[in-house]
Amino acid sequence: MQAIAEESAVIQKTRELCQTLLDQPDVQSMRQRIDAFVADDRAKTQYDTLMTKGQALQQKQQLGTPLSNDEITDFEQHREAFVNNPVAKGFLDAQEEMNQLQQSLGKYVTKTFELGRVPGPEDLDSGSCGHGCGCHH
Repeated sequence: MQAIAEESAVIQKTRELCQTLLDQPDVQSMRQRIDAFVADDRAKTQYDTLMTKGQALQQKQQLGTPLSNDEITDFEQHREAFVNNPVAKGFLDAQEEMNQLQQSLGKYVTKTFELGRVPGPEDLDSGSCGHGCGCHH
């Protein structure tokens, strides 16, 4: 049995939500910055190089191999060059904004299932890490 039929009300409303998201100027801006990054070979090369260097350093750390100052300096120089590239910076910012939006949407849906009703602001800003956390934020 399929839990949600292809053209059920939930799917229709989900599609409407998706279109509403796409119509938002902030989301369009995020998309444009991501597309600009994808079209910029220099920024993509900087990103790939930075990721490769970062993974190599992380792997060495996991193996307990000490990192040399030259390796750290080289990584930091590549990181600085990447974040100082406006296209790359726009990409990073757009990724963060998109991630925050996804988390917010997920929080609403999760709370709806948990509460059995549409959550209000008081339900979403509980001030703690979750049920049973004990941190008392």
